Amino acid sequence: MTTLKETLMQELHSQDTARGRSKITIVGAGQVGMACTVSILQAGISDELAIIDTAENKLKREAAELQYGGLFQKAPKITADTDYSITAGSKLCIVTVGVCQEEGESKTSLMQRNIQAFKCIVANLAKHSNDATLIIVSNPVDVLTYVAWKLSGFPSHRVIGIGTSLESARFRFLLSEKLQINPSSIHGYIIGEHGESSVAVWSGTNVAGISLQDLNPDLSNDEDVDGRKQIHLHIIDSAVEARKMKENAPWALGISVANLAQAVLKNLRTIHTVSTFVKGIHGIEEDIFLSLPCILSSSGVSGILRQPLTEAELQQLRRSAAALWKTIKKFEL
Repeated sequence: MTTLKETLMQELHSQDTARGRSKITIVGAGQVGMACTVSILQAGISDELAIIDTAENKLKREAAELQYGGLFQKAPKITADTDYSITAGSKLCIVTVGVCQEEGESKTSLMQRNIQAFKCIVANLAKHSNDATLIIVSNPVDVLTYVAWKLSGFPSHRVIGIGTSLESARFRFLLSEKLQINPSSIHGYIIGEHGESSVAVWSGTNVAGISLQDLNPDLSNDEDVDGRKQIHLHIIDSAVEARKMKENAPWALGISVANLAQAVLKNLRTIHTVSTFVKGIHGIEEDIFLSLPCILSSSGVSGILRQPLTEAELQQLRRSAAALWKTIKKFEL
């Protein structure tokens, strides 16, 4: 007889034994990497932090600032180097780097250079911390999470992309502004690919357990009731703007990554829409990573919720999966 737990979720890994250490490696001392670093330090979730970057002078300056300021926040041991040996024994490795697109360069060429960079990064992380969990922040996040999985040889539950976790937070915030209710009482998810083909799951959105679709069945129709399409478009536009990172430091992204890190290091078993291996779920048959509501614990992704979706939402998700697979097939890994 099927249990309630088995009906609710697909369990991926059941041995959630915390291993008594909380060392974190962050690859990249750019704006995103430093936003993640500062957010993790503020959260107080790590007892040792290693920062890796190829730009030695910048790395030393950033590390010195963090070390000097550590006195005021009881910071953990902080090391920084271009040599990956300092990452040894990490429980969690967060990759934030990506190569910049050159003028006139095609997306395919850019992706190939990102893959080349990841070959070096992931091989070194796997060499020094073979039982770590990887969190990929670099874009395109779903494709590069797949790349990290293939290159690392790690089980899929220990390779996580930040996915749509920040988009889901924006979704809840925008609804809270519209309804004038604190976002902590609003539950809703953006799933699928991180980007334009993401899916807003209106059918499962609720306020303190009260389904918005039950209150307004038109939410599932094509008619734009209550400006829901505008909300989703705003989320997509915000994600695109965040990727540009031209003027503002990506603090929301850093805080989001710290939240994921805390769930893993403290074995919280909380739900996050992160990019994970989804073959066999919702009728998806491709070897791809995209975002679904996942349980994060000391094992990485411990389970994936069996989220009820409407037929329209299912079709959108499968189109998102097909688009990702088309991109991945271009590259030999």
